[in-house]
Amino acid sequence: MNQKYAALVTGANRGIGYSIAKHLIAAGIDVLGTYLTNEAEAKSAEAALSTENSKLRMLKLDISDYTTFSTFTAQVKKLLDEDFSQSTLKYIVQNAGNIIHTRFDAATPEQLDNQYNIHFKGPYLLTAALLPLLCDGGHILNITSAATRFYLPDHGPYSAMKGATEVISLYMAKELGERRITVNAVAPGAIASDFGGGLVRDNAEVNNSLAEITPLGRVGQPDDIGSAVAALLSDNMRWVNGQRIEVTGGQSL
Repeated sequence: MNQKYAALVTGANRGIGYSIAKHLIAAGIDVLGTYLTNEAEAKSAEAALSTENSKLRMLKLDISDYTTFSTFTAQVKKLLDEDFSQSTLKYIVQNAGNIIHTRFDAATPEQLDNQYNIHFKGPYLLTAALLPLLCDGGHILNITSAATRFYLPDHGPYSAMKGATEVISLYMAKELGERRITVNAVAPGAIASDFGGGLVRDNAEVNNSLAEITPLGRVGQPDDIGSAVAALLSDNMRWVNGQRIEVTGGQSL
């Protein structure tokens, strides 16, 4: 019997996170996913993705509220034991997020705090809280953004926090190497999902303009990222560490 492993994927109820969970489950990995508000959607994801061999279990989490992380870690530990018959996580994928579109000179302190808490402080402290549950030789993957490489209108605060996550990923890779834990960042380009109010998916003008600056001639789909993450977490990629890996179809080359 093959060794079973478990992954934690934040924001697994929709979009890229859902696709990541789907591809990991297809690879035989159990997934603990998180959602924020829509419990019905989370339960629907559990039912849709769970198989005879691997399953998805969803937990509620506000990634911006670090005061809940101790309780959340205890919930993860209990779920690993009772539902998955495992004692540790093999993978942590920090994916949950939002975006506040604003110019640099129009961003309010509250908007900056929101983007900082959701995209940097929250994932940073959650990963630290979960480290005792991550096995030696495990893998951490942070979802960032291709917008840390090129300019997109009204993306400044969001992209800045993603840039900070890419920097801390390097330090994590160095400092967790003693436990043989790899840390990488995946930077998606434009994705046709409900992220940002579904702008790329639902606005034909935006979709077409982004497709025109992408050599492969289209915007990305959530499965383009989900499959890439599953590949990066596979044993075939175990020697990749401390890297920012862009998955954009070549957008804005």
